[in-house]
Amino acid sequence: MSEFDPGPPEHLAAMFDRVPDPPVKEDFWFDWGPIFYRGRLDGSARVLCVASDPGPTERIAGRSLIGDAGQRVQGFLTKIGLTRSYVCLNAWAYAVHPSRASTERRKLADPDQLSWRNELYDTVATPELQAIVAFGGMAQAAVDLWSERPDVKVCRVPHPSSRDEAALTDEWRAAVSDLREIVTPDPDGDVAGPNYGNEHRGRLLADPANRPAVRRSAVSRRRCRGSCRARQCAQLGRSPSARRRSHADLDRSHDRAVAR
Repeated sequence: MSEFDPGPPEHLAAMFDRVPDPPVKEDFWFDWGPIFYRGRLDGSARVLCVASDPGPTERIAGRSLIGDAGQRVQGFLTKIGLTRSYVCLNAWAYAVHPSRASTERRKLADPDQLSWRNELYDTVATPELQAIVAFGGMAQAAVDLWSERPDVKVCRVPHPSSRDEAALTDEWRAAVSDLREIVTPDPDGDVAGPNYGNEHRGRLLADPANRPAVRRSAVSRRRCRGSCRARQCAQLGRSPSARRRSHADLDRSHDRAVAR
């Protein structure tokens, strides 16, 4: 029988519920709500993956790194022998408008954001942690600002959506080689498989941590259904008829996510 993620433990759920608003709400897809994690929050994670911010797929499903970029990260984790003992967090809990990314990167040191984010990282980084992987510049800046970062290997690699395929392949291949020497694989993991070659292709494994629901929490109620539908549709750039359809699609997506 498949194992499903029951959601965050109480102390982390309480932390999620007090996530600070972004410094400039207009620079974020704020009305879609925050996206916090994917993976294990029970202290068993041996690798912490830090991404920059959620994408469209993540905003709908309510889980970090499950879209195209997430599939590549899943393939990366598979190559270092991890099928479950990892956790994925973000530099920003809210999705950043791409045109504002460089501006908001400078605001990662905002006192409220810094304090909350570092507390979250500290809580997740248990003694089991063996390595940290920071995907892209935003994530790397957040890790650099982590004042109590544990003394483990930090791999700084390009974001999985990087358009520089050659650099992406080369740096991810080097990181896999390094991490295979450090990280204890899961019992069903395989580190004998091929590393990245001339083409970079990750694949998404069936993993119960991909399931999106965090049931009966304030977190799930804040996802998908924004507090201001008009602004939500304006951000999506939809026509009036498409807005009505998107409302219905959003409701159905939210209901499916919460029901799982």
